[in-house]
Amino acid sequence: MKKKHTTRGLYQQIYEIVRQIPPGKVATYKQIAALLDRCTPRMVGYAMAAVPVGSDVPWQRVINSQGKISPRKGGDGAEVQRALLEAEGVTFDAQGRVDFNKVAWSGQIEDDAAF
Repeated sequence: MKKKHTTRGLYQQIYEIVRQIPPGKVATYKQIAALLDRCTPRMVGYAMAAVPVGSDVPWQRVINSQGKISPRKGGDGAEVQRALLEAEGVTFDAQGRVDFNKVAWSGQIEDDAAF
C-alpha cells in the first residue's frame, strides 16, 4: 500500500523509511519508492546521495535491484558502503551482489511511522 505525501518533504519521508531497515538487511531503491506515492527509485537515489554527514540515516542499506552497490561518481562512496554493509554481516558474491534471500528487508513499516 502506497503512502501519501504530507507537508513533510519527500527526502524526510524517505529517510524515515530507511531508518527502519535493520542492521544486516538491505532494501532496493525501487522498494523504498514503492512505499511512497509519486516517488521513483531515482528520487530515492538522490535522497541517499544527499544524506548529511553524521546523519542517523543508514544510507548504506539501500542498494540497486541487481543486489549491487550502485557506482558513484568520484570519491570512495561505493567502497565505504560495502565496508559498512560487511561490518553488519552482509556478504557479497564474486560479482559484487548480495543474496536477497538472506538479507532482503521485509519492507514492514512500523505503524507509528509518520508520513
